[in-house]
Amino acid sequence: MKVDQYFQGQPCWIELASLNISASKQFYSSLFGWEIIDMPIPQGIYSMIAIDGDDIGAMYQLPEEMVANGDTTQWTVYFAVENLDSSLVDVIGAGGTLVIGPHDVGEAGRMAIVQDPEGARFALWQAKNHLGAQRAAEAHTLCWVELACREPQEAKRFYPHIFGWGTRDSHIEGMDYTEWQVGAQDIGGMMAMTEEWGDLPAHWMLYFTVESCDDKAAQVEQLGGKVCVPPTDIPNVGRFAVINDPDGGFFSIIELRMVS
Repeated sequence: MKVDQYFQGQPCWIELASLNISASKQFYSSLFGWEIIDMPIPQGIYSMIAIDGDDIGAMYQLPEEMVANGDTTQWTVYFAVENLDSSLVDVIGAGGTLVIGPHDVGEAGRMAIVQDPEGARFALWQAKNHLGAQRAAEAHTLCWVELACREPQEAKRFYPHIFGWGTRDSHIEGMDYTEWQVGAQDIGGMMAMTEEWGDLPAHWMLYFTVESCDDKAAQVEQLGGKVCVPPTDIPNVGRFAVINDPDGGFFSIIELRMVS
């Protein structure tokens, strides 16, 4: 469906920084049917991701200096904020770190990339002429964001301070889970990382809606990606899988099911 407004703290944009932008374009356009529209910018090319002409995100080639610093292919989620400068004060005051910005993106809006106290990276977007993703709640769009971290109590302090999120705790399949809320809307979740996660750093996982999790997982393999977590049922929610694209960028797909 079309989106015409975002409120403080809602996920509003997605962006892929890629080690191999040509391979990323081919993989994602084949997997999701996304339109990829190149836009020249002073730093090179910024490629918009669209569905039927409506922007839902973007991707770009990682600059050599970022690769030299150890950056790898990764997705970043942007959260809407009403005032970027005020939000950055809150981020820093709560123990977060400024990574990039803040800066204006022409007349589109104003952005910054930050890290929470545990190092999970995300971005802030204050819209001007571009509100963010223009479609949601349909196939091949972002439907959920999930924080995996080792200090969930710290995250419960940090993110509500930044965004005003509410929280709702539950216990599912042997683990504690927290849902993030903007008003009455559940916009994402959080799980605690155990020893089984090894040395994987804290991170935000993006979930894209698909009509068939099994079919898409099979297609991922055909396109040169890897299924890290095979299609798995989540009671009363749907069926999901965790994917690595050909350059190692990770994301999840989910086939949502109506709860009777």
